[in-house]
Amino acid sequence: MDYETVIGLEVHVQLLTDSKIFCAANAHFGADPNEHIDPLTFGLPGALPVLNKKTAEFAILLGLALHCQIRKTSRFARKHYFYPDLPKGYQISQYDEPLCEKGHLDIQRDGTNRTIGITRVHIEEDAGKNIHDSRTNSSLVDLNRAGVPLLEVVSEPDLRSPAEAAQYIRTLRQIVRYLGISDGNMEEGSLRCDANISLRPLGTMDYGTRTEIKNINSFRFVEKALEYEVARQVSVLKNGGAIEQETRLYDNAKNVTRSMRSKEESSDYRYFPDPDLPPLIVEESWVNSLRESMTKLPGDYFRELVSNFELSEYDAGVLVSERAYIDYFLKTNELCNNPKTACNWITSELFGYLKKEGKNISHSPITPESLGTLIKLVDQEVISGKMAKTVFEEMFETGKSPEEIIDARGLRQITSAEQIREFVLQVIRDNEKQFQEYAGGQDRLHGFFVGQVMKMTKGNANPKIVNELILEELQLRKTSNV
Repeated sequence: MDYETVIGLEVHVQLLTDSKIFCAANAHFGADPNEHIDPLTFGLPGALPVLNKKTAEFAILLGLALHCQIRKTSRFARKHYFYPDLPKGYQISQYDEPLCEKGHLDIQRDGTNRTIGITRVHIEEDAGKNIHDSRTNSSLVDLNRAGVPLLEVVSEPDLRSPAEAAQYIRTLRQIVRYLGISDGNMEEGSLRCDANISLRPLGTMDYGTRTEIKNINSFRFVEKALEYEVARQVSVLKNGGAIEQETRLYDNAKNVTRSMRSKEESSDYRYFPDPDLPPLIVEESWVNSLRESMTKLPGDYFRELVSNFELSEYDAGVLVSERAYIDYFLKTNELCNNPKTACNWITSELFGYLKKEGKNISHSPITPESLGTLIKLVDQEVISGKMAKTVFEEMFETGKSPEEIIDARGLRQITSAEQIREFVLQVIRDNEKQFQEYAGGQDRLHGFFVGQVMKMTKGNANPKIVNELILEELQLRKTSNV
């Protein structure tokens, strides 16, 4: 293309608090319409907001994770607009004095590391939800979501492709889920994205006219909406047209963006400090306490898996993609102390079974302790790798421990060389014809004898020892014949 794509994202993160941001109404998802409401949610006269402290703590945690500066004093403002889902006629947000600012987020795509600037992370309340009923040609309003706490993460216009934008959101989602401040469920609206996109001629520094795509609710749709908008803007510019500054909506059914309204500027919202809320004062001791309580982040675990556990970058990336995966891996490896094998069992066998059953890892019938024990039993040659697959299948079906299954089915491996030698000698005696053929140069019959020993021992003999002893006895008898 003759143009460079410039993308900035505004990601809204719904927080996992029990109550709403400025009142005691329930903030949990999934209730019947308008069940979680109170006078403040309705914007009734005399109802005064009081900040939920947990919201501020979650904001500081995310600010620290994104390497932001944490303001000692931040303020709440009223952002005015008039929609049915905003009963007060304004949204309580932060404007020119946000809690967190000037940070960055590192993303990795196709082996390349990119640092994306973070302009700000500010606190605000969510609006309600308009529900349009085509059957009755009417609109309804559900205010359960009104007042649920949000963090808005505003990036610098540093993203250069739709794929990068999708990866940025995936990485941000990982972080909020690791911190435990949001479930990041885009389908339920816990993570929503507004994308600002413009084009500029290659080699220039000035930004082009931008459009905003509102409320995109999946990684795939973010990428597809931006791809469509790039193509649309290129077409307009190539045909001598001008890009209009506007807000657009993405129609995922038809994979197009449609004009919604002209793009508002901050002056359109008539921001002013909220007179009902005092400034938010953040003591350094509070920030330090939260910093000390922070969990390791995906990037920390990724580096540890590659450097300390010697896993490949691909495997490390799979394990850190969800907090539940890395927790499961670490508990498994704690028992077996075999990170590469533990990783293989989890990402290949366990993930395969879970996917087939439509389960996630938190509902796995195999605990990490049981899987770690199974791997340890293989390493100690109590059972073979082939036996382990059979045991694993029964563990998944029944939830039993590997020891229970091994003992019940008599699967403990025979590792005594003397005991196995007796089976080897018996097989050779019982198959004189095949031995003579082997002695005559038919070396491939070595496998026949191995199979007969495994059959006689019901698969319980250690295959390595079986191979070694058969080779030893066949060569010895072959030499004696000569």
